[in-house]
Amino acid sequence: MDIRAALKGQYHAALSMVRQAVERCPDELWLSDRHVNRTWRVAYHAVFYGHLYLMQTEAAFVPWEGHREESQFLGRLPWPPHDLPKPCEPFTRAEVLLYLDHVDGLVDPTLEAMDVGSQESGFWWYRMPKLPHLLLSIRHVQHHAGQLAERLRTEAGLGLDWTA
Repeated sequence: MDIRAALKGQYHAALSMVRQAVERCPDELWLSDRHVNRTWRVAYHAVFYGHLYLMQTEAAFVPWEGHREESQFLGRLPWPPHDLPKPCEPFTRAEVLLYLDHVDGLVDPTLEAMDVGSQESGFWWYRMPKLPHLLLSIRHVQHHAGQLAERLRTEAGLGLDWTA
């Protein structure tokens, strides 16, 4: 079995489900403050970390040109004094979809060039080999796709199609 082909397929599938959630999300839910983290922020967070952890190392990461400082965080910042993220203008669905296209386009060439057998994740806060780290990243994107799907179902009566 080709592990790279499996990883590519699962990255694309997880990103596809985030895409569906973004595309189907009604305007009022996209910006709603009914949840601790607004829908736009959860969607952006999923794409941002899918992008970051797709890289071989933290140093190889180049933020998307539309990134807004601290917009990727869902809770307090991970470094002291653990403040809340800076307020920022919400991303539009079109902006998140542009970013999602960018990340989806990086999946195949990045994984082709990657040393998936590395014993280091490339991120100091994850002490694990690269392959488990990539699987963790896919699970993370899919976790937030599920979170967005649940919001769509309960708040708007809309569902997502499962992507294999």
